[in-house]
Amino acid sequence: MSQIRILIVEDDPFIAMDIEYAVMDKLGEDAELIIVGSVEEARRAIGSPVSCALLDIDVVGGKTFDVAKSLLSKGTPIAFVSGATPGDVPDALRQVRFLRKPFSPREIASFVSRALKAN
Repeated sequence: MSQIRILIVEDDPFIAMDIEYAVMDKLGEDAELIIVGSVEEARRAIGSPVSCALLDIDVVGGKTFDVAKSLLSKGTPIAFVSGATPGDVPDALRQVRFLRKPFSPREIASFVSRALKAN
């Protein structure tokens, strides 16, 4: 198992694939990607430590805000990758990096690089 574990929570398989390619292009085989499409799967995934997380806000089963709070409480860097607006994010999570869809692969790679350096 890789020491770098990146959680991607995205319920659109094509967007998940775009995020996956952006991360893999930056990190290659050095990272383990955990890709899930629902709040329930995300909750299970964060039972094990992750290096950073890229979360869509609206996925199967609801919003990822509780998952985000849990990750932040563990010191895990996160970014929202969403078609929502930053104003849709609760005040307690407004400091979280927000990447608006459509995103560029460079934005994803930049976030992941910074997040891994911070850990």
